[in-house]
Amino acid sequence: MYQSYFTEEHELFREGFRSFLAAEVVPHLDKWEKEGTIPREIWPKFGEMGYFGIRYPEKYGGLDLDIFYLVIWLEEMQRINSGGFAAAMWAHNYLAMTHLLKEGSEEIKEKYLTKSISGEMIGCLCITEPFGGSDVGAMRTMAIKEGDEYVINGSKTFITNGIYSDYLIVISKMEDPDNPKAMGVFLVDRDTPGVSASKLDKLGWRASDTGEIAFDNVRIPATNLMGDPGKGFYYVMQHFALERLIMGVNAHARAEYAIEYTLQYMSERTAFGKSLDKFQALRHRMAEMATEVDMIKSFNYKIAENLDKGVYVVKEACMSKLQSTKIADEVIYSCLQFLGGYGYMEEYPLARMSRDSRLGPIGGGTSEILKEVIAKMMIDKKSYKKEA
Repeated sequence: MYQSYFTEEHELFREGFRSFLAAEVVPHLDKWEKEGTIPREIWPKFGEMGYFGIRYPEKYGGLDLDIFYLVIWLEEMQRINSGGFAAAMWAHNYLAMTHLLKEGSEEIKEKYLTKSISGEMIGCLCITEPFGGSDVGAMRTMAIKEGDEYVINGSKTFITNGIYSDYLIVISKMEDPDNPKAMGVFLVDRDTPGVSASKLDKLGWRASDTGEIAFDNVRIPATNLMGDPGKGFYYVMQHFALERLIMGVNAHARAEYAIEYTLQYMSERTAFGKSLDKFQALRHRMAEMATEVDMIKSFNYKIAENLDKGVYVVKEACMSKLQSTKIADEVIYSCLQFLGGYGYMEEYPLARMSRDSRLGPIGGGTSEILKEVIAKMMIDKKSYKKEA
């Protein structure tokens, strides 16, 4: 059904990446989940294999491959069942690094993007604030220009890689009397005086280091402003399309894995003299779930194809995240129920998966916000300007 999207080279990449994860990541995941820490050594291993360079130019050490290599990368990361580990990797690779590529100067790309692709440096993206949530326009963090520097004050929260990253991509308001909504995209080194971070204790995504970050008179060179002054909001909005598609792909992949695991369990578990997969109520619910997952998977693949062609898929990416994360939550809830008491036990994958999946309808824009974005585009004919 999906042969038109994946070539033999894609499938070889999938096999290789699955083997890599099985050897380098899976044996350590339980420990990383308990400790809430991913050792830095794993980033250079990803970099060595080119896994951070999939969508980046060869000039900076990337592979410059099509988007379906990214889709495979995301799908396989969900199969190892650690939403936190997967998030740490893709937040570095496709949140922080996307801004470096799209808005960074050549000097910044040479210094930061190349080392991010190699895994020598870890990045994070700082947008959400304690009082703003999904309302990007309501942020309070302010960058004021003083001579050849910017001085940043404010705070960010729920930042993946917020504790251990080497640099931070910070979205901040700017002083502009002609544009009260002016924002900028700033590159801040972790060791800059005035930057501090504290780790947050989460329900799920336990392996990742999610932090709250404070900026107290943080001074950075004016050259660390990336892109055009005042256009930060537009840059964020256009990159949200990729982030939301990523979360949609993550959702269909983890739902697919939940079904696969549960079907195997049902074939082996017996009750009243027959295996669980012979009970009509369970069979029919499984058929419904598989249908829903296949539908969102097809939709996500089509969006990915259009995004790869340069189509501006803001509305469709919002729809992807909205519906995919909803269906994933429902599927995983049902799969846990199919396992009965064992589904509630930590040694079975559905317990962790149910916690990790719950962040899907929240992170990267809540489902409620996405509904309003979609409604504005459909009903109010709102269009979002695309910046070069």
